[in-house]
Amino acid sequence: MSDVQEKGSAYNSGGSDDGSQHQVAVFDRPTGIKGIYYHPVTQVVMLGFVCFMGPGLFNALNGLGGGGQLDATTSANANATLYATFAFGAFFSGSINNKLGSRLTLLLGITGYSLYIGAYLALNIHPHAGAFLITAGAILGICAGLLWTAQGSLMLAYPTEDQKGKFIGIFWAIFNLGAVVGAAVPLGQNFHSTVRIIVVTRSTVPHIYPPIGFLVLTLLGVMIPLFMADPTKVIRTDGTKVTVPRHPTWKVEIYGLWVTLVTDPMVILLFPMFLASNWFYTWQFNDYNDALFNIRARSLNNLVYWLSQIVGSISIGALLDQKWISRRVRAFSGWTILFIMVFVVHIWAYFYQRTYTRESIPPDSSKMDIFDHGYTPRIWLFIFCGLLDAMWQTTAYWIMGAMSNDPAKLAYFAGFYKSIQSAGGAGAWRADAVKTPYMNMFISTWVLLVAGLVFALPMIYLRVKDHTELADETLMHLDNSGNTLDTPQVRQQLEERHVDEKEEK
Repeated sequence: MSDVQEKGSAYNSGGSDDGSQHQVAVFDRPTGIKGIYYHPVTQVVMLGFVCFMGPGLFNALNGLGGGGQLDATTSANANATLYATFAFGAFFSGSINNKLGSRLTLLLGITGYSLYIGAYLALNIHPHAGAFLITAGAILGICAGLLWTAQGSLMLAYPTEDQKGKFIGIFWAIFNLGAVVGAAVPLGQNFHSTVRIIVVTRSTVPHIYPPIGFLVLTLLGVMIPLFMADPTKVIRTDGTKVTVPRHPTWKVEIYGLWVTLVTDPMVILLFPMFLASNWFYTWQFNDYNDALFNIRARSLNNLVYWLSQIVGSISIGALLDQKWISRRVRAFSGWTILFIMVFVVHIWAYFYQRTYTRESIPPDSSKMDIFDHGYTPRIWLFIFCGLLDAMWQTTAYWIMGAMSNDPAKLAYFAGFYKSIQSAGGAGAWRADAVKTPYMNMFISTWVLLVAGLVFALPMIYLRVKDHTELADETLMHLDNSGNTLDTPQVRQQLEERHVDEKEEK
């Protein structure tokens, strides 16, 4: 049962459009167990657990530095390959997501993580299986593009406009619990280890690599998309329904990718911000955590890093959702917090980075333990690195969500984000694999973060409005043949769709 009501709000999920009054279909939400299952929060929680089982455990693996290996070169090369294919595949993943549907896209995406983690276990058994790991990384890159595009589309489409920070925070907290759990396992295994200089042998490797439980968890994650609700049946908390993409042909989907770039070119100003968002992992994980600390300290650092991500995402998400502040003010406030955090973290880190180089820390050197003098401020730096990461990613998603409520357009935005982000990751991991000086890696990280914020500022000023307008939803102006409709025609089409949905109910 639904009612078509006169509202001055946006075409969906709250807010106002071009100022005209129009009809918005408001549906009664289901009650009981069905109401809980189809609730947007429930679906985002399930989405979070998909990424808990896949990318979360992948992050735990990388957070150890070198995937938990003593020689990080193979891991760095695998990550470079992964992010290269990720960058290519993610650019087109929005079209695939809109054609296949988000649940099937998630299912295809999560399978790559099982293969990749299995490749690390194979490397544990066969130390010369590096080629298999690199191949698995290439496959995971394609799969990851699919998973993160579907994730971004659903996470930003389910909430109302004043809930997007909350939903991003919920997702990011659950997703990072995967990394927290994954980090806790090697910490428990190595907490009583007092070894400072480790020689790579078959007897020492099992204490460094993740257990087979990682693989089992990722395989469980493959099942979750099968139990998620059809997005067409999810009703937001304000009674509006998600407008699911209805583009029947691949030609229209690929054309929609072009239309998104041409009609909303401001998104290009976010590309430097996207590029920086994975670049810093290489310095943090390999050139700081792996370079300075023994396995026990690395494991503890890894755990607190991902715990701090939960705090960072929820805190910045709460700020970005404050109803008593206009959305434009919230956008600039988020930008200011990121700017301050970037300089606090990197000025702090500079005083440590200038004290060591690749040459000053050979593979067989004695590294810092958790009980050593000077360890406490260094772990606090890693905590702040985790806070900055979560705040950066959450704000980037929130800005994209402020630009659109259309799942089809959000899928393209998410694809652009993960594509450019992964291109940065590929470059950073490859630079580390060829032994680029630590200081060079550090300075490049700092410069890219600042550049990302500088380019994003005019985009926020010109493009982020207090409410999303129907006229800006360019993809909703395409019909099933790829022809462009004007705004009144789109509104009429939406109202007819709502009437059809009412009759179906």
